[in-house]
Amino acid sequence: MLMQDRVEREKKIRITKIDVAYKKAETYCAYQERCQQEVRNKLYEWGLWPDAVEKIIAQLITENFLNEERFAKAYAGGKFRIKKWGRLKIKIELKKRRITDYCLKAAMSEIDDDDYTAALKQIIEKRLSQLKGKKQLQFQNAARYAISRGYEGDLVWDLIKTLQSKS
Repeated sequence: MLMQDRVEREKKIRITKIDVAYKKAETYCAYQERCQQEVRNKLYEWGLWPDAVEKIIAQLITENFLNEERFAKAYAGGKFRIKKWGRLKIKIELKKRRITDYCLKAAMSEIDDDDYTAALKQIIEKRLSQLKGKKQLQFQNAARYAISRGYEGDLVWDLIKTLQSKS
C-alpha cells in the first residue's frame, strides 16, 4: 500500500487543456508571489507546449497574478527580515530567477539602510558571542561569516574595526 501511494505521488501531472492549466497556474500564483521563471518551469513540468506556456504567462501578467517587481520586492524584503541575508546574496538569488535590473533596483530599495546596518551589527555580535579563542581570530571569523551571508565586505570590515576599537 505504501509503495503504491509513493508511486502515485511521483507521477507527473499532465495537463493538455490550456484553460485547465491556466486555472491551476492562477491558484499556483495566488498561493504566494512567483516570478515568471518559476511559473514557466511549473507549466513545462505539467507538460504544456511553449506556445501555451507563453500564452498563459501573458494572461497571468495581464490579470496581475504575476508581477516581477512585486515578487522581487517581497523576496528581498522577506529574505532580509527573516533570514537576515545581505544585499549581495539577495541580488544573486534574484538574478538566478532572471529578474530584470529595474526590478532588482526596486527590490533593493525595500531594504532600509539603518535596518541593514543594525542587522549586520546583530549578526556580527551574535557570531562573536559564539566564538572562543584569540580576539583577532574571532573578529576575522565573524567578518567572514557576515560576508558569506551576502553583506558587502567594506561595510563588514568598517563595522569590525569599530567593534575592535570599543573592546
